[in-house]
Order: sequence, then structure tokens, then C-alpha cells
Amino acid sequence: MAILITTNIKGQTAEGYDQVSVYLHQAIRTAPGFILHMAYADAEGLWHVTEIWNSKKEADEFFAKFVAPNLPKGIHPKRSYQELHSVVTP
Repeated sequence: MAILITTNIKGQTAEGYDQVSVYLHQAIRTAPGFILHMAYADAEGLWHVTEIWNSKKEADEFFAKFVAPNLPKGIHPKRSYQELHSVVTP
């Protein structure tokens, strides 16, 4: 079942995200189970990343291999998971 992952990253900035994303966007496009990635800062400046994956296992494997080792020092994302009932893609 597909899963929605919401990650809130206190202390992250657009510049910090962009430094990491240059490398990660290439890797995520071909990651098994990847469906969608989006990122934004809210009005208070808290950074959010939302992704949809085919499974939690695939998402966690990608995070452990590609994201965690490349996070800026002091950045500790808080991830939450929600199983999805339906995902519609083109």
C-alpha cells in the first residue's frame, strides 16, 4: 500500500535544502517505489518535505542510504507516515 511521508525539519533553510537536493533529486528519480516529492517552508519558516512512496520500506531504505548521510550538521528531520487509500497518477 502506498504511503505518505511528511517530514518537518526545524532549522532547515532553502539554501540548505538546495545544497542537499542537487544530489538527492537525481537519486530519487530512479529509486524503487518513489512516486512524488515536494518541499516548502511555511509562514513561520519551518521546512516541510512531503513524499509518496509505494511502501514505507522503500522510503526508509532511500532515506537511510541517501538522505541521512547528507544532512547538514544539526539537522534532525521528524518523519511521520500515513498509509494512503488511493493514489492517482497520470
